[in-house]
Amino acid sequence: MATAASGLSEPQVLAQTKDRLFADREDAYVVADTQFAQQRWLNETPIEASVQATLAPFNHVQVGAGYPDLVGVQALSTDLLSVDRLGDRPPLIAVEAKGYTGNGGVDAERGVVQAHDRLNEANVAFLTAPRSGISTAARTMARELNVGVLGVDPDGSVAVLERPRVVGHGSMDAASAIRFQASAQGVADQNFGLNHPKNYIAVPLAVHYDGDARDLLASHVVGAVDGAIAGAAFLNLIDAGQGSLTLTPLGREVIRFALRTVGDLDAALQRFEDWQRSRKRFIDIAPQWGQLVRRVVSDYPATELLVDGLYACHRDGYDAPSLVEFVEYLHALHPEFTVELFLRGDEAVRQRVLTGDGELRRTELTDGSVYHSPTVFQLKAIYYHAGVVTERGAEPSNLDPETDEWALCDPLA
Repeated sequence: MATAASGLSEPQVLAQTKDRLFADREDAYVVADTQFAQQRWLNETPIEASVQATLAPFNHVQVGAGYPDLVGVQALSTDLLSVDRLGDRPPLIAVEAKGYTGNGGVDAERGVVQAHDRLNEANVAFLTAPRSGISTAARTMARELNVGVLGVDPDGSVAVLERPRVVGHGSMDAASAIRFQASAQGVADQNFGLNHPKNYIAVPLAVHYDGDARDLLASHVVGAVDGAIAGAAFLNLIDAGQGSLTLTPLGREVIRFALRTVGDLDAALQRFEDWQRSRKRFIDIAPQWGQLVRRVVSDYPATELLVDGLYACHRDGYDAPSLVEFVEYLHALHPEFTVELFLRGDEAVRQRVLTGDGELRRTELTDGSVYHSPTVFQLKAIYYHAGVVTERGAEPSNLDPETDEWALCDPLA
C-alpha cells in the first residue's frame, strides 16, 4: 500500500473499492478493466501483485461512451444507495476510480463526469478516490449528476460520501455480458459439469414423477445427480431454489413432449436408462429427443450469440473456422461476451491473452489451457449432440485450438 506522502494510486483505490462493494458476495459478478492487468501503471509505477489479484478477472467492457474501471452486477446494501427498494433485478454498477497522480493531485471532478456518462447504460455509477483528494466541488457535482462518491482512506477503509439513486434501463449491449455472467445462466465454472444433454432434459421427468427425483436420476439416467440438476437449472428447466425442485414453463414442455411421444413417464425414463453411457450422437440415435434438446438449448442466452457468429463466419467464407479463428472473429463483433464465454477468468490467463486496450494476443489463443472448459468442452458437446455444430468439445488439456473446428451443421446458404 502506498504511503501517506505518495498517496493512493488508482489501482489501489479500485482494489479497496472492489472489496467494499463486491467481496464475499455469491450473487455478484464483477470485472476490472484490462488496463489494470498490465504490469505497470502511470509513470511506470508497478501494480502490486496483491492489487491485481484483488481486481481479477479483467475485461474491457464498454458502458456508455467509455470503459469503466470496474463494472459488475449485484444487489447493493441500502447504505450505499439513496433508495430502499431496488426491484428484483440487481443493478449494473459502473465505477470510475481516481488516484493521486505524479503532480500530487486527484482529478475527482473528471471522474464524476466519466461516471455520469456510464449512466447511459448502467443503473448505478460511482466515483471512488482517495478521501483526502475529493473536493467539495466534486461532491456537489456528483449530487447534481446522481453519481455516488466513495472516499478511500490510506488504511483501506471506504466511506460513502454521496449516495446515488438507481436508474432503470432496458436493453444493453456490451454490458449485458456482465449481466449474463452474474445470472444463474452465466458461464461459470460450476455450471455444465456433464457433456451429454440427455442428463439435463431427464431432470424435469424425474421431478414430475411420483417419487424421489434424485433416486430416479441415479437409477435411470446418470450417477452424477448434482451435475444433472445444476445443468437443468442453468437451462431453465427447473427451479432449484429454496431447497426444492420445481418445474419451469420450459420444464413442463419437456413433460408434455414425453407424454405425447412415448405415452407415459415410465416409458420415458426407460428410454433414458437405455441411453446410459452411450457416446453416440444424441440427435442420431433419438432424433425426436434430439430436436427437443435443440429447442431447449436455443433458449440458453449464449446460443443465439454463438450461432449467429458461426453463421456470420460462414457467410464471410469461413466454412469451418478453427477455435482461434472463431474467437478472433467473434471478438470483433462482441468483444466482452467473447472474453467471458471463452477465456478462463483467472488473472494470469487474461493478462496473457488481453492487451491493456482489451485486444487479443493471437499467439496466446493457440494454447488450449487459456480456454474456459464449460464452453469449449461441455457446452460445445451439448451443441454437438443437439445437431448444432459438427464436432464435439474437448477438454482444454487435450485441445488444439488451431485444429478444433467450430462450424454449423446447417449453415444455410
